[in-house]
Amino acid sequence: MLYQLVEFQNAAFTPLRLFAETMRTVYSHPWMPVSYTRLGRTIAAGAELVERTTRRYGKPRFGIDHTLVDGRTVPVGDVAVRTLPFCTLRHFRRDGIPAGTHPRLLVVAPLSGHWATLLRGTVATLLPDHDVYITDWHDSRDVPQRDGAFGLDDYVDYLLDFIAVLGPGTHVLAVCQPAVPVMEAVSLLAADDDPLQPASMILMGGPIDTRINPTKVNRLATGRSLSWFERTVIHSVPFNHPGHGRRVYPGFLQLQGFVSLNLERHVGEHLDLFNNLVRGDGDSAAQHRKFYDEYLSVMDLPAEYYLDTIRSVFQDHDLARGRMTWRGRAIEPERIEKTALMTIEGERDDITGIGQTEAAHRLCSGLPAAMRRHHLQPKVGHYGVFNGRRWREGVYPHVRDFIRTHQSRVLANQDAGGHDRRGMGSVMRRLRQVLPA
Repeated sequence: MLYQLVEFQNAAFTPLRLFAETMRTVYSHPWMPVSYTRLGRTIAAGAELVERTTRRYGKPRFGIDHTLVDGRTVPVGDVAVRTLPFCTLRHFRRDGIPAGTHPRLLVVAPLSGHWATLLRGTVATLLPDHDVYITDWHDSRDVPQRDGAFGLDDYVDYLLDFIAVLGPGTHVLAVCQPAVPVMEAVSLLAADDDPLQPASMILMGGPIDTRINPTKVNRLATGRSLSWFERTVIHSVPFNHPGHGRRVYPGFLQLQGFVSLNLERHVGEHLDLFNNLVRGDGDSAAQHRKFYDEYLSVMDLPAEYYLDTIRSVFQDHDLARGRMTWRGRAIEPERIEKTALMTIEGERDDITGIGQTEAAHRLCSGLPAAMRRHHLQPKVGHYGVFNGRRWREGVYPHVRDFIRTHQSRVLANQDAGGHDRRGMGSVMRRLRQVLPA
């Protein structure tokens, strides 16, 4: 019922939103003399705030159309390689760069409310030195019920499928939440000694063991029972969407949670936008729009996946305690011996506390020291680990060097034709029976 009321409210605000957009256009139009006055700029600024606070933000574009490779500009095409009901595997294909020139890298974006486009800056930084793919998760309200449920085990299915599509020697980079399912997938492949074991996995700000330095987010997840979350935040998609009837954690509730963590800051940012527009500071206003167009764009999560994550990752700590399973099969990170591990944390991360991601090294006890690395980036919060100047200048060089170091092992298990000499493991054989070809 709550979801339906929000839909009605959004529809009711449509006339106000259109009126505000009209006022903003009129009072900021260069042909209108009033637009050059303080009164005109004030009316236009107020109208823009009204329009932006009542708007439903759609999915942003990646908008990456070129990159620099060896000092020359190369066109980039965004290509869908594999499409499943809840996710599309996208390839940022660099025209004119032959396959195999650079390490193949799968970026696993979080399924945590924001779109994969939140990693636009991450991908742009990686592109000059890597052949980049990304998991582009779908809005669950657009997935018909006939496509079934989607839980944490299904998430691991998808990762295994995508790794199979990319082939042996792939490097995997998980940003935040997917650190746990990525470790699950790699553990399963390792237990089978499958040729598809990634060459390396890089876990960035991921909740491997949330018992360590718990944050406000961790305490919220453990402060309520699982049944409370199911009763309070899970709702059914209304009739006007393709996924009507599907149980989801709605995007509008997630956004409310995001904003409440730093409410004063977000209110201040919007007041700054108003003042900048009145002063005529277009550059600052443009930066605000760019950030909040992305930040305020959210999607619904499958209820099964959300509740599985709350229970298994944040409340029961299954992976950290050695009790994680995938479809009844034990997850054994200690079996990982051929996939190098790098963990990255931010000194000021208020979402994933220091030590939570580094805990992966304790679990991957079968890896020699030469195949491990941990990096703590000073003076950055959660988003600074994978976005912005400190990501580009402080974190990325370590990631690039780590991948290069372990790329040389990719060819060791391949024959002259570039194919691995071992057979397919039982996990991948089973997966082919579950997911569509």
